[in-house]
Amino acid sequence: MLRRRALVAATAAVAVGALGLAGLSGVASADPQGATAPAADRLSPGLLEAMQRDLGLGADEAKARIADEYRAAAVARGLEKSLGADFAGARVSGPEAVLTVATTDRADVAEITAAGARAEVVGHSLDRLDAAKAALDAVALKKAPKDVPSWYVDVRTNRLVVNAARTAAADRLLDAAGVSRALVRVVHSTEQPRTYADLRGGDAYYMNGSGRCSIGFPVKRGTQNGFVSAGHCGTPGVTTSGVNQQAQGSFQGSTFPGRDYSWVAVNANWTPRALVNGYGNGDVTVAGSTQAVVGSSVCRSGSTTGWHCGTIQQHDTSVTYQEGTVSGVTRTNVCAEPGDSGGSFISGSQAQGVTSGGSGNCSQGGTTYYQPINPALSAYGLTLATSGTPTDPPTGPPTGEPGGTWAVGTTYAAGAVVTYGGASYRCLQGHQAQAGWTPPDVPALWQRI
Repeated sequence: MLRRRALVAATAAVAVGALGLAGLSGVASADPQGATAPAADRLSPGLLEAMQRDLGLGADEAKARIADEYRAAAVARGLEKSLGADFAGARVSGPEAVLTVATTDRADVAEITAAGARAEVVGHSLDRLDAAKAALDAVALKKAPKDVPSWYVDVRTNRLVVNAARTAAADRLLDAAGVSRALVRVVHSTEQPRTYADLRGGDAYYMNGSGRCSIGFPVKRGTQNGFVSAGHCGTPGVTTSGVNQQAQGSFQGSTFPGRDYSWVAVNANWTPRALVNGYGNGDVTVAGSTQAVVGSSVCRSGSTTGWHCGTIQQHDTSVTYQEGTVSGVTRTNVCAEPGDSGGSFISGSQAQGVTSGGSGNCSQGGTTYYQPINPALSAYGLTLATSGTPTDPPTGPPTGEPGGTWAVGTTYAAGAVVTYGGASYRCLQGHQAQAGWTPPDVPALWQRI
């Protein structure tokens, strides 16, 4: 876990703000040595049981791990901002979620250590590795590479990893993208990723009366109810029916390949709830969509295989399916099977994304990729249904508070500018605005300009 006694005041302030967003009131307070968050005791029994089964944890260990991972995410975000171009990634490891933050400048070690994390000095910044990966993505989006199932920036090894059935196939992709071999590690892989859209049964929705996927997360767009799912599950205009085989709605937006997200608008018979199906063990409440750090525990709910858990291996991965290359997904060691596509990935109470595809199965294990939820919300102007907001979130600031362009329920990306109370603020980290998170009150999220 983080060495809480070493948290400096500035980093603690970042952690306090971000951990409040995570729904763990009490995790971080004026005392950076705060105990396990009370909210952890309200986690779904189904979520905890799946973590015990798949991660070998006791119930108390699972609760403590979730709290420690939230702390790690908050501190990592603060250090990413303060280290700037030196930042080379963050990850957690071990049952106590020990945070390691990498930098290209040895002078940053003291700051990282003072924030309660382990410091690692490496040769390549995250920006440099991300740029190399983006070059591969640009080539792959024009023509999906053969025999190269996936590639990603691995913050553990400080390299751009290219998984390939044949080294020559990786070389062709790297040459076409003009990427230096000094940044790359080629790994032999027999992985054959496929999407998970084809089977029937369980808690699901059906497309045009045939084919089955899983609901990701309930959302709203203005007054229109709906849900997000995988893009490969359907195209705009495709109708859906629910698990009860009753008319449900239709796809309004869909992107695949390139990305793998979609949203479905539903009729008045369906109401969005801030819940994920716990498959007989109690539903899991969704409190927000704060992205978890590499190495964090994550669980998946799908209509074929129910609950399964594992850990986040890499963010911003690119994967090649038969239909084409998808970029920006997160790679995990959670298993999945056909029909689980579109289903929910959640870390603690924080929505992470929707199931895209992968390889393997839940008998022998495998690799599964999910499309992060926040880009999908932003792409379609959606509001995630969470326990922290009313069913119909207001479209402006709370009653009695000064006006401006900031609005509860809106998803803001880092760098977005809003006005509130006659002042302008710049968003420091992506999030979905909740009641009470006004720009002047949440310095971890907003900077006055």
